Amino acid sequence: MEIGKKIKRYRIQNGLTLEELASRCELSKGFLSQLENDLTSPSIATLSDIVEALGMDLSRFFEEESSEQIVFKKDDFFVDERENSKIHWIVPNAQKNEMEPILLELGQGAESNEIAPHEGEEFGYVLMGKVTLVYGDESYVIKKGQTFYIKGNKGHLLRNDYPQQVQVLWVCTPPVF
Repeated sequence: MEIGKKIKRYRIQNGLTLEELASRCELSKGFLSQLENDLTSPSIATLSDIVEALGMDLSRFFEEESSEQIVFKKDDFFVDERENSKIHWIVPNAQKNEMEPILLELGQGAESNEIAPHEGEEFGYVLMGKVTLVYGDESYVIKKGQTFYIKGNKGHLLRNDYPQQVQVLWVCTPPVF
């Protein structure tokens, strides 16, 4: 662990200059600069003073930051195959996030699960074919290259009433699939 770089990152996040942090810890600006550049190491007492001046304790300072996956490949996707349809969860474990993107494939006559009314919003982009969006008591035909954006306050589903397979990128917030 590069302690100095971490101190510098927290100092900047707190909007402190090198001089301000050095003053709060009763250290010289030069020593703190060497510390931030990992040219020297602090004693435990000195590190404790610095961390306290940054508004945290040593246990929080040494917590490991989990790295989040940013890019996902096909191997990361989870696919649920149903009769004449597939749901691709294209961001694994998206249920823990604020939104959930899926790739929905519907063969002729297939439909998505009906989504009950919920708080939130949904967005869809038709990548291939055309699909019928049933939203409450109304229906809309959405073609390749078109999008839909709806509130989740009405029951809704997507249905393929056409001979060609359809693919829809569907994003829900909060996750509902």
